[in-house]
Amino acid sequence: MRADYTEIFQDEATVEKYEHVVYAPDSYASAINRRQRAYLRRLAKRAFPYRRPVQHDFACGTGRAIRILHGLVRGAHGYDTSAAMLAKAEEVGAYAELHHVAAEGEVPDPAPTEVPALVTIFRLLLNVDNDVRERAIAFSAKVLPNYDAGLLVVENHGNRHSLRHLRHARHTGSPWFAELDHTEVAELLDRHGFTIVEQRGFALFTQGWYGRRGLRTLARLVDDFVARTGWGGTWAVNVLYVARRTRPVD
Repeated sequence: MRADYTEIFQDEATVEKYEHVVYAPDSYASAINRRQRAYLRRLAKRAFPYRRPVQHDFACGTGRAIRILHGLVRGAHGYDTSAAMLAKAEEVGAYAELHHVAAEGEVPDPAPTEVPALVTIFRLLLNVDNDVRERAIAFSAKVLPNYDAGLLVVENHGNRHSLRHLRHARHTGSPWFAELDHTEVAELLDRHGFTIVEQRGFALFTQGWYGRRGLRTLARLVDDFVARTGWGGTWAVNVLYVARRTRPVD
């Protein structure tokens, strides 16, 4: 993993690449984003049938998760250490109150809102060190002090139990290749009093399959099926974990 991940996204050119190249309309990441959007919008309707939640998106970046849930939350707050990311989020239409937070020090305080709440953490855990991971989940615990306060949704876009793992030896020493397994994510959440209540996979196949014209159609069909039904999620490259606060932590 990169020790300078936070600093990298202070650069405007990097932010532009993230928004317009990584998430280009026909890219692997945008295909996963489309599936996640469908799943999360169904989840929001199912989990909050009586009152829409307020979204707190930690490490919000360009506001992708905020845009996914627009119209299904009664308010949204985005938090990030990068002013460049927050500026891009505002530019591309992330309808939220955006908060610039420090990269180190005390765990940031969330904006005061009423329950229920929905906390989202996307594309963060895989690329940062343990201290940053702990900080992100500690922030979530501030927003969600008890079971009835709402839901936490965390993304792992490098599941160790997926086809992606077959390339790990080739990428030994690469700061951009990291992996997390389901147990590591569950243990991280448990340290802050969260229990995973649902998980869903969004791509069994790796990015390389999408770059080959003959394989792309098959990969998309299978990955759409996995995301829609939940089948095979244990071995998906990209996974979302849905958790609730089940106990206090001293």
